[in-house]
Amino acid sequence: MRSKAQKPRSDIYETITAKLLAAIEASPGDPIMPWQRGGTRPVLPSNAVTGQAYRGVNVLSLWVSALERGYDSGEWATLRQWNEKGARVRKGEKASPIVFYKEITVAAESDGDDGEGETERRRFARGYWVFAAEQVDGYQPAMALPPDPIERIAAAEAYFAATGAKVIVGGTQACYRRATDTVHMPDEARFIASDGRTRTESWYGVLGHEATHWSGAPHRLNREFGKRFGDKAYCFEEAAPRSVPPSCARVSPSPSSRTPTTPATSTIGSMS
Repeated sequence: MRSKAQKPRSDIYETITAKLLAAIEASPGDPIMPWQRGGTRPVLPSNAVTGQAYRGVNVLSLWVSALERGYDSGEWATLRQWNEKGARVRKGEKASPIVFYKEITVAAESDGDDGEGETERRRFARGYWVFAAEQVDGYQPAMALPPDPIERIAAAEAYFAATGAKVIVGGTQACYRRATDTVHMPDEARFIASDGRTRTESWYGVLGHEATHWSGAPHRLNREFGKRFGDKAYCFEEAAPRSVPPSCARVSPSPSSRTPTTPATSTIGSMS
């Protein structure tokens, strides 16, 4: 039985091609490709252990994964490499495909006896799977933002802690991931004061939005999340967080923050 590292070249290429097409089809009217990154500086993906930059189709594959999931460290490694580095990939995290080329020396094909002993070099491709630095515990990305903590509100912290939701902070994207049943928040340093809201109010507003999505999981309220962007179920789910201001008013530091649905989009990227 083949392992993931031994996936045939045709299969790994098809996987990467499908990822690129899906990224374009997700926004057919206005495709946002990874190298644009919403106006931020693109990061050339590199291996977190060897420091070597990925090349060719691997750059595109890892850029797409980074865009989809809000990763901006640019550091990737295989499961074994992260383990050897003392870091641990979180349970349920999804790997991204890459292709590794290796040269080998083989006996040259010959029709006669005069070619005996001759060799030739050939390249073959093997598929591997890597995880971003944002998907592991026990490792600090080299390009991590300088700390700029949000001012915490005790009542709000107690409220969200009581839900039992697992919140992971890091990257550029705010979302709830059904596959891992986790709420993901951007780095605190990315939040700014805007539209009459403080950084703290923006933080808790986004956290409240994503926690509402968390509540709709099949083993909780079992809401239908929708199969693609813009369908009826998706729109209903995005509207759900707008029905929670009364409960959030209990932990809100000021009236301006009692509608926890407006993220600092110009700073923290996409919100799901």
